[in-house]
Amino acid sequence: MLKPAPAIRKVMAECPAWRISPQDTNYFAMVFDATGEGCDLVAVVEIFEPGGRTPPNTHVRAHEMFFILEGEGRAYADGEALELRRGDAMLVRPGSSHEVENTGPGKLYCLTVMTPDEDFAALIRRGVPVTLSAEDKAVLGMAGT
Repeated sequence: MLKPAPAIRKVMAECPAWRISPQDTNYFAMVFDATGEGCDLVAVVEIFEPGGRTPPNTHVRAHEMFFILEGEGRAYADGEALELRRGDAMLVRPGSSHEVENTGPGKLYCLTVMTPDEDFAALIRRGVPVTLSAEDKAVLGMAGT
């Protein structure tokens, strides 16, 4: 049996992207998950179109962390509103109903990590493939790829 690598390096150019459903206003560039790396977390760069928003959602066991890479937004967790800007991080605890919306003029980019996965990566992978734009690639450090 092959021993898994102790560490994995990935460049964003290797990360496929999906929209969960065609009408969604956010999409996900998959960084790490059980299918790709055999881990019990999912890490994505979540990209919100201007005015984009997640539907309200809750996780039974998972903590979910959002780190704002670019843009600005607002999160709601159990009715509490939190303003988010580049460099901010937010942790949502299991059982908390939450939403994230893009309130800025451009796209909102979040590094989103959920652990344990709770099949979130599988939901994303069943979605509609997305080609990252030149803007997305520039924000993710992929310019010229």
